[in-house]
Amino acid sequence: MILYRGDVYDNSSQDELLDKLPSDLYSPINEGRRLEISTVIDACDSLARRVLTGDFKEITDPFMAEFNISEEQFADMAKMFTREKLEYKCSIELTDDKKVIDGSFTRERYPLGVLLHIAAGNVDVLPAYSVVEGLLAGNINILKLPMGDSGLSVKLLNELIKVSPEISDYVYVFDVPSTDTENIKHLADLSDAIVVWGGDMAVRAARTMADTNTKIISWGHKLSFAYVYPDCTDDELRLLAESICVTNQLLCSSCQGIFVATDRKEEQKALAVRFFSKLKEANSKLGAVSYGMRAKNAITIYNERLESDTTGHEILSEDGVSVILSDDSSLELSYLYRNVWVKKLPYEKIGELKQYKDYLQTAAVLTSDKETFARTARRLGDVGVVRITSAGKMSRMNSGEAHDGMYALRAYSRIVETEILN
Repeated sequence: MILYRGDVYDNSSQDELLDKLPSDLYSPINEGRRLEISTVIDACDSLARRVLTGDFKEITDPFMAEFNISEEQFADMAKMFTREKLEYKCSIELTDDKKVIDGSFTRERYPLGVLLHIAAGNVDVLPAYSVVEGLLAGNINILKLPMGDSGLSVKLLNELIKVSPEISDYVYVFDVPSTDTENIKHLADLSDAIVVWGGDMAVRAARTMADTNTKIISWGHKLSFAYVYPDCTDDELRLLAESICVTNQLLCSSCQGIFVATDRKEEQKALAVRFFSKLKEANSKLGAVSYGMRAKNAITIYNERLESDTTGHEILSEDGVSVILSDDSSLELSYLYRNVWVKKLPYEKIGELKQYKDYLQTAAVLTSDKETFARTARRLGDVGVVRITSAGKMSRMNSGEAHDGMYALRAYSRIVETEILN
């Protein structure tokens, strides 16, 4: 589906609308119109409250089922669009007041202009949220839908426009395949910045399609992990296991594996056995992943066992979940869907994580000692981790928190300084 100036079109109209886009896209800029933040917040708040009261269950229920999201988790997500949350977010990220500098210049925040959002498909509501952030900063937004999009993004954004029709000139949604590089480049040429959600390949592809005067803002795929001391409690391990099962390790903030704060194999093994017990309990409590993913994981783990003589990996697996012990200390993506690696990484070697630079995101520190938590958090922050939490809060959503260590609304803005003529 396509959303163009408040109207929904079938994909058959895409070429015609893409041809019209250059003449329509800049109308707010050409006419000197600005989108007020209060307009966006009012519309989001109205829509969020309708979602929370069940107005859109025909689309939200399948979304929750597909991503194994509980009612409570979904409510937390919807509340991110409420007035209270968005006003707090804007108060943290934006400085809208015009300031006078040395009595001779004003300093003021402006939107970048036009943002092209190239969204990832790992969370169905993410494309719409990315556009909302662009709107809050006052930008005109073009959204390229991810492959396999369910239609939720178009539905939510269209409902937003119905609440506040003035938003219609600031939102354009196209279902352009990633293979259609000609049309994506056309959209990129019209934009001041490309907002990319995805991994290295997505960012590289965006760079090849963007001119040198088009900014790239990447929210790339990140890797998150737990740093666990042998003295951690079983309750902390339970919370970590439940977090892994709830997210199925699909989010950038999801735990992919565990670094044990030791250089001793026996402590690594003991921790892995303890955690495996909690992972099985969480899997049973929260419900197993789909049959298709269990079958895929079974094949993957079978291959791991066949190759274990070569790799030296030790595998604990049961009921579709697994823990793989490895002798290396590399940070890597897990097999996902409740399959976790466990590796040794003594405190004095945490600096080795620096090699992963821009891939680092969230780390949960599990220890029974508060001073150890603080010391470890400081060390992880030094090497590049941008969010440090306790066991069960790796993937929590807080209004006003940064994306991968940066504030999105600031990235979508620019500062204009204007001389005051006497």
